[in-house]
Amino acid sequence: MDLPNTAQNNQNRAAVTPVAAVTTPGRTGVFTRSTEPATGEPSRLHAAAPLGPLPAPRALTVSLVIPAKNEARNLAWVLGEIPDCVDEVVMVDGRSRDATLLMASICRPDIRFVAQSGTGKGDALRAGFASATGDIVVMIDADGSMSAREIPHFIHFLTHGYDFVKGSRFIAGGGSLDITPFRRTGNWALLQLVNKLYDANLTDLCYGFCAFHRQFLDLLDLTADGFDIEAQMTVHALKAGLRIAEVPSLELPRRSGRSNLHAIRDGNLVLKSVLRDRQRRHRTRSALDLLHLPYAGRRELATHHG
Repeated sequence: MDLPNTAQNNQNRAAVTPVAAVTTPGRTGVFTRSTEPATGEPSRLHAAAPLGPLPAPRALTVSLVIPAKNEARNLAWVLGEIPDCVDEVVMVDGRSRDATLLMASICRPDIRFVAQSGTGKGDALRAGFASATGDIVVMIDADGSMSAREIPHFIHFLTHGYDFVKGSRFIAGGGSLDITPFRRTGNWALLQLVNKLYDANLTDLCYGFCAFHRQFLDLLDLTADGFDIEAQMTVHALKAGLRIAEVPSLELPRRSGRSNLHAIRDGNLVLKSVLRDRQRRHRTRSALDLLHLPYAGRRELATHHG
């Protein structure tokens, strides 16, 4: 009985093994590890890459960053919602005067605290991102308006080829039990501006439930100190050419206490940030940078067409 042509089979299989996807505005492409058809030699782009199937994907670790200031009454519910897929919880304390730190340590003994040196939500999140160690970083608020049970949906897209995933209250399956008509109108107006400036089709802008691969943190180039951090993350992800996905999310009312959000003041802050960033040069990633995507993200790109 003739044996199968193993060498030829391996060469054919290598020729269609995906490594990474490139996304730029209006274009999506896939790099493959291939051989030159005429010579059988490895292609020059991936000459050093081994042929054959990719290694088995390793499990990506997940860090959850929660900025908190005087949220002791909300933390039992917030921390109790965290799913098992989260490996690390980082709480950034904005010099709380209540029992925030004690309550967090009781509810989650493995929680890691970061003391905020500056002020504002953006400053707190930047400190938390810098301290996180997971492959994936997720951010939620400490007021109970977001359920950490939704985190697996974000991780699903991050392990299926996307770089940055944001929650949306305004797509099928999402919603808000808290937003006022005035805030909804302001969010819509700012969203239309961003979609127009960056040729995007996003459905939500000022919502702070986001997740991303930590290796892209430098590309996000975050500088905002206030509530404009959420819009800045989205704008900078667009400018950097990151592949963005939106997932439905339900915004809940704050469980207790008063919000620090001021619609007019913070809306103006977001507007100034968007216009300022439009004029600002931004670093972009090259095609070869994409080869460092986690294996779990690479392997799925062959079958994902979103």
